[in-house]
Amino acid sequence: MLIDSEKISRYKNIIKLILKYGAKDFVSGSNNGNDPENKDSSIEKRAEQFTKELESLGPAFIKLGQILSTRPDFIPAPYIEALSRLQDDVKPFSFEEVESIIQSELKVKISKAFSEFNHEPLAAASLGQVHYARLRDGKAVAVKVQRPDIKNIVLKDFEALEQISKSVDGLIDVGRVYSFQNILSEFKRTLLMELDYKKEAANLKKLRENLAEYKRIVIPNPIDDYTTESLLTMEFVKGEKVSKLSSFSKLELDGTELALELFNAYLDQILSDGFFHADPHPGNVFITEDKNLALIDLGMVARIDPEMRENLLRLLLFIVEGKGMEAARLSLKMSMKIDSENEERYINQISGFLAAYQDEMIENIQIGEMILKLTKIAAENGIQVQSDLSLLGKTLLSLDEITKILYPDFKPNLELRNHIEKIFRKQMLKSFRPGNIFSSLLEVNEFIQKLPGRMNALLDSLSRNKFELKIDALDDNELMHNLQKIANRITIGLILAALIVGAALMMQVKTKFMIFGYPGLAIIFFIIAAIGGFALVFSILKDKLPKKSG
Repeated sequence: MLIDSEKISRYKNIIKLILKYGAKDFVSGSNNGNDPENKDSSIEKRAEQFTKELESLGPAFIKLGQILSTRPDFIPAPYIEALSRLQDDVKPFSFEEVESIIQSELKVKISKAFSEFNHEPLAAASLGQVHYARLRDGKAVAVKVQRPDIKNIVLKDFEALEQISKSVDGLIDVGRVYSFQNILSEFKRTLLMELDYKKEAANLKKLRENLAEYKRIVIPNPIDDYTTESLLTMEFVKGEKVSKLSSFSKLELDGTELALELFNAYLDQILSDGFFHADPHPGNVFITEDKNLALIDLGMVARIDPEMRENLLRLLLFIVEGKGMEAARLSLKMSMKIDSENEERYINQISGFLAAYQDEMIENIQIGEMILKLTKIAAENGIQVQSDLSLLGKTLLSLDEITKILYPDFKPNLELRNHIEKIFRKQMLKSFRPGNIFSSLLEVNEFIQKLPGRMNALLDSLSRNKFELKIDALDDNELMHNLQKIANRITIGLILAALIVGAALMMQVKTKFMIFGYPGLAIIFFIIAAIGGFALVFSILKDKLPKKSG
């Protein structure tokens, strides 16, 4: 039997790291570490050393550290701070390897594909590096080349991590609470997506389309013919990182407008589109030569479903208004795992936490920091919130940092309030798109077509004395109320049917009163029928929802 010495060495280094830091700071001391009052220099030193040792283990662990920095629910505060500063700058690989990869991916020599290609990279990171080049037509581009064999290296690291996480989940209480296997599985999925440059190219296109109305936000366009799974070619954006701006450079900027543009663009990404750039740290945001903002490196994105977006919108509103009780109860609704014994304590803690800010200027509070604090309090009470919430908190915290660089007096919460009306207006317009309206009209039409047959069957059963009502512990008043409700809905359905039929007949009548080129009265009847149909469907769906107890 052959023993893989490299794998054994890898396991040993990972386990050594866990034993050195995990038992002391992550398991037994996590809560204390998250308490600013209990923060001491020794845990800060260990956090910095942990970050360096994690970095030395390779690309998968650098990315793991960056993801861990978004999880204050189980990572102590000093570690969060150290991991947030984790550098992704590593030694570049050779130009010979770059040339070999490009030739393998594009099936042509580098000199045939590009008229100019700089040997020295603009930047080198754990997963790949970026070179400046020019296409044959003279267009300036940035070429992102993946590190040789990086996917196999990452998969080997995950194999070791998955084996260790199984043991942690089975043997340690904190593992059973947080399920490190699930966290690792989500992280693996995210990292493998980041290693597929075709997906990043698609992300660039989608974000360009979603943010088209924001004229001062620049998203580089990918060059499809020069892009593969391991190679990404996109428009070259010349500029300076926001994090590197000098005081003189800031004076030349319209920082107020740029901060507002960026903040509102992210609110739309998160709350309207459900697709957002999840890594907006200052190194990923450029000031272009024409003083606009460019978002680069779209390997890490997040998607939020409509229900989650609605909950996030309400949660943000509760937080900025200081409504702790409502924020706590809504976050419980968004949780994946709840310790019912601590539920009431959690609600009281969140209420007290938000109430403590009422005496301050609420518009100055960093909303990202508030969300991360909420997830931490949840973890301390055995409540596991959705990972989307932690990622959102980290994204908004990074966004707060950028907007403060651009415009030190920026009030994020005040701007959030101002933007809410726009978000609601967008959502309402989406719900009244022709496709949605016609879909609802089709449902109403189907209801009307089937109504006569169903009414005949009902009346036939009544005439033959075969109609039965099965009632379980229902009093007379409730029965009469429900029968009245049924009768009302049938009556409304018949009225709506009459309106639609009447409107259809009136479409043939010539009249001077026109709407959208059609007889006005007929269109009005159609609109009334549509509104009535929506109200009827809403009433039916509302009754299907479970009623809250108490």
